[in-house]
Amino acid sequence: MMVSETSDPPVCKIVNFGQFKYQQRKKEKQSQKKAKGQIIKELKMSPKISEHDFLVRVNRGREFLEKGFKVKVSVPFRGREIIHPELGQNIAARFIELVKDLGTLEGNVTQAGRSLLAFVNPK
Repeated sequence: MMVSETSDPPVCKIVNFGQFKYQQRKKEKQSQKKAKGQIIKELKMSPKISEHDFLVRVNRGREFLEKGFKVKVSVPFRGREIIHPELGQNIAARFIELVKDLGTLEGNVTQAGRSLLAFVNPK
């Protein structure tokens, strides 16, 4: 292993290659533990959600964002609820407004099939 390339002559150190590889793998695992951006937590809300249930979801979303997780807000429509997508839009917009100090909206609120999706990234 090279210790100092700039000196004349270059300084090298003899190492146990197996131990060196082990330490490299250990460092990789440690860095993967710290990277939580790829973990997505999903919160499902109905278009007819009650106020208290909505606030519980907001608090859980805030906890997830504080821990560094990405939050997926899902508003599935059942039966004839799909006729009024503005109800789901309002729910998602309120959620985003209440957590905007901890996270930012990724893209736009999109409709995928019979559900409305919004992704919130931690700041």
